[in-house]
Amino acid sequence: MSETVRSARGAGSAPEAGDDAHSNRWKALVFIALAQLMVVLDATIVNIALPSAQQDLGISDGNRQWVITAYALAFGGLLLFGGRISDLWGRKRTFVTGLIGFAGASALGGAATGEAMMLGARALQGAFGALLAPAALSLLAVMFTDAKERAKAFGIYGAIAGGGGAVGLILGGFLTEYLDWRWTFFVNIPFAVIAAVGAYFVIREPAGGRNRSPLDIPGVVLSTLGLVSLVYGFTRAESDGWGDSMTITLFIASAALLAAFVFVESRVKAPLLPLRVITERNRGGVYLSLGLAIIAMFGLFLFLTYYLQIVKGYSPVKTGFAFLPMITGMIIGSTQIGTRLMTRVPPRLLMAPGFLVAGLGMLLLTQMEVDSSYTTLLLPAQLLLGLGMGTAFMPAMSLATYGVEPRDAGVASAMVNTSQQVGGAIGTALLNTIAASATTSYVTDHIAGATSKPAAQLVQLEGMVHGYTSAIWFAVGILAASAAIAFTFITTGKPDMTSTTGEGETAADEMKIPVIAH
Repeated sequence: MSETVRSARGAGSAPEAGDDAHSNRWKALVFIALAQLMVVLDATIVNIALPSAQQDLGISDGNRQWVITAYALAFGGLLLFGGRISDLWGRKRTFVTGLIGFAGASALGGAATGEAMMLGARALQGAFGALLAPAALSLLAVMFTDAKERAKAFGIYGAIAGGGGAVGLILGGFLTEYLDWRWTFFVNIPFAVIAAVGAYFVIREPAGGRNRSPLDIPGVVLSTLGLVSLVYGFTRAESDGWGDSMTITLFIASAALLAAFVFVESRVKAPLLPLRVITERNRGGVYLSLGLAIIAMFGLFLFLTYYLQIVKGYSPVKTGFAFLPMITGMIIGSTQIGTRLMTRVPPRLLMAPGFLVAGLGMLLLTQMEVDSSYTTLLLPAQLLLGLGMGTAFMPAMSLATYGVEPRDAGVASAMVNTSQQVGGAIGTALLNTIAASATTSYVTDHIAGATSKPAAQLVQLEGMVHGYTSAIWFAVGILAASAAIAFTFITTGKPDMTSTTGEGETAADEMKIPVIAH
């Protein structure tokens, strides 16, 4: 920055506060990453523990899904509100509060003595997760302003956001098999406490980034109800079918509520979600392409877990370790490929090829059969999936807050999490429905020829695998669509590594973002 610009700002407290905020940024990243890992792995760690928890607590089969759904509804429904709270109240304060609340809700879940206590704990986990997740991402957005450093920071964050779910499967398998399902909840407490204490002492939030406008209550109510209806609609579609009257009602209600939300946001002076955040072409492209990619990935996690455990007979721990190639690929793609190239090439030339490479890995999995080899099919497919998604996730996370003013960083970050949560709900419901339908059709067509019990069991397994591969073909198409959207919508160039002069520099520095060369 030129001396003229520095002197124009003066030597007051704001620059000093900014310097103080950035001096601890790498230490802060450790605690932000730890919190993100906790939130992401919690989405999958409970899945493995669910059968044991259901049996111990006497939860009926009909209500079992609510252990997952209560978390998803609270998290997805309250994300925009959480993002706005972090802009209003301060990101550090919101982040620490979210961590402490998440730890308390996890302790409640681990100590649950019945169904109601468990479901309440899961809803509280989701609510506090909706506070801390957007605060974490927006802290990175305002603390890392240098393009090269920003690339490294978001590379680490992207790897965790992408690979945390698979880590949850490994950890969940270990804890359930060797300790007790309750430890899948208790394990969050040390994560949250360490992250909260570290964040409290290390993070220094840049001054002048808060949005102190009055809270948009109608926006909060409409967005929360609209998102809850949408997520619950997809959950109902998975369990009760797409033609179920309640499912259809939820989708209609969601469309009406979200349409009303957009109308209100275009009229009020201080909107919960300023429409400028989502109508900017690059950010809109990120939210849409990332949401679609998550649809494909969430369904895949589910199918591979079932395939490995039911068809191949893997234990929970072995199943978790079977996902290691995907985690490795995500880490390499995010921290080595994405981070190194982000400052050299436009983001769309990382995101679009990344989604296509992931799609190639998904394409390999369409060849899956009952006796498929892990080494020759599943391992290379997972490596391609991990490399592709890791490479695409990193610039996507960074671009999600591209060009936003600090006062909007929280709600822009919340939109990333919202696209992931809604994408996850859609992916699980949509791909599961496709798989179930294909399995039923296959078994109906082939069961007559099975004259013995082993033959009938084989047909059932073949039907399951046929269902998985049928759904994975849809996932291939979804990833191709993600690549096309990323390539056509995201038009920004690579971050400018040279210093600029005059008005461009001042504006970029004031907004706490790297200058982008078009």
